[in-house]
Amino acid sequence: MPRYKLTIEYDGNGLVGWQRQTNGLSVQGALENALYSFTGQKITIYGAGRTDAGVHATGQVCHLDLNDNHTVKVVQNAINAHLKPNAITVLEVNKVNPRFNARRDAKSRTYKYRIINRRAPLALEKGRAWWCPIYLDQIKMSKAAEHLVGKHDFSSFRASECQARSPIKTLDKLDIERLGDNIYITAKARSFLHKQMRAIVGTLKMVGEGSWTENDVIFALESKDRQKGGPNAPPDGLYLINVTY
Repeated sequence: MPRYKLTIEYDGNGLVGWQRQTNGLSVQGALENALYSFTGQKITIYGAGRTDAGVHATGQVCHLDLNDNHTVKVVQNAINAHLKPNAITVLEVNKVNPRFNARRDAKSRTYKYRIINRRAPLALEKGRAWWCPIYLDQIKMSKAAEHLVGKHDFSSFRASECQARSPIKTLDKLDIERLGDNIYITAKARSFLHKQMRAIVGTLKMVGEGSWTENDVIFALESKDRQKGGPNAPPDGLYLINVTY
């Protein structure tokens, strides 16, 4: 039974997230529906990460097994044809070792958050970035972000419904870059807690606007209390951009 690795992108608007659910269309559900239309079989697809409702991806990875041995081009074209009109597309398909697992074998995941920092509201980018009309100081945000890099107990940046066994994670990278009106916050780690990235962005935004200081971020981290952390940023600006193996 051949195993296939898929790299996909999707617009999270209108979707309930990656994981199959009963309250709306998910990315996993849309892919499995497309596979059923293609093969006539119920096939489970396994993703590298579970993005929340409204979160996007430009480099999500998943794997699946097919009973028949198809070329990678046939698999890609067939799934994409049956995904229409959903804003989900398969960018690449590779045949992999039958033991490959998209989630367990991942060495790192990289998320990028996009803030548009300008007075004028969004027209074309609505739903694909977080509009922040108050000027954000990227330098102050970067200095505060340095305290979150490394191995920490991230309980203050963890959703109450998070199912991870431990709140301890190692953040390998947390970079902030401004390009004109755009502020990009890029984070890389082996794995993330539920809504950890959105909590970090919401906290750093408060630093950027001046309502929090660098010391407030240190206090929030050391408190290990979600109530002491900043609010979650909206899902609109969050993208899963890369998974490495």
